[in-house]
Amino acid sequence: MAEVVDLLPKEYGYIILTLVAYYFLNLYMQIQVGKARKKYKVLYPKLYATEADTKDYNMFNCIQRGHQNSLESVGIFYVLMVVGGLKHPVICTALGLGYTVARFFYFTGYSSGDPKGRLPIGGLNGVALLGLAIVNIWFGVSLLKA
Repeated sequence: MAEVVDLLPKEYGYIILTLVAYYFLNLYMQIQVGKARKKYKVLYPKLYATEADTKDYNMFNCIQRGHQNSLESVGIFYVLMVVGGLKHPVICTALGLGYTVARFFYFTGYSSGDPKGRLPIGGLNGVALLGLAIVNIWFGVSLLKA
């Protein structure tokens, strides 16, 4: 009897490496939020700062929001990568890498203190996520037709 790993397409390794790359992006964002907490003196458990906390509350909130927004979609990103990659690992890898790069620019743009800075390249993360959803729909339909 074949092991589950033997049933995976060999290109599935790219899926795993792409998810690890996103892990490192998330770690980078966590570190930036931690540095901002120290710099702007925003103590736990506060998620966001107010004007009463620090004069730089908007800057801290932009850094925090850039990371928080990424966390809001990381679950669906991982599911779409893992499932869609079973049938279309190369397409999902390309979309996943695009998503990861766009999320980096989304975070760094947001962290500039101007929320509009997140959009020029960072806004493409939605296109990549939509692409992953389409690949998964395609995969699901193909299973139903089999």
